[in-house]
Amino acid sequence: MNNNKPVYVTQPFLPPLEEFAPYLERIWNSKILANNGPFHKELEAALCEHLGVEHISLFANGTLALVTALQVLWLPAFEPGLSILDVLMWNPPEVVANAARTLASIHST
Repeated sequence: MNNNKPVYVTQPFLPPLEEFAPYLERIWNSKILANNGPFHKELEAALCEHLGVEHISLFANGTLALVTALQVLWLPAFEPGLSILDVLMWNPPEVVANAARTLASIHST
């Protein structure tokens, strides 16, 4: 028997289109298709309320979040375009340890 149907390893779960359409209409009406649009702001506000925090920032991925944290901490050997591993290798261990302690203290407050 020859079955030519494709075998999918994964398939996305998609809501019924009629449930999703009102969200698309809101996006089209706002004309904001990038970050910091209405849905982005709503999610940040909901997360702040849920987590009981005053401020929160959403990032597209973990690397952007780490790079931003490193920029905020002013690590001496941090330059745009470097990877996190480059930063860890090019800074003295005590500078990296201090940055880690600072991030940990921010997280624990």
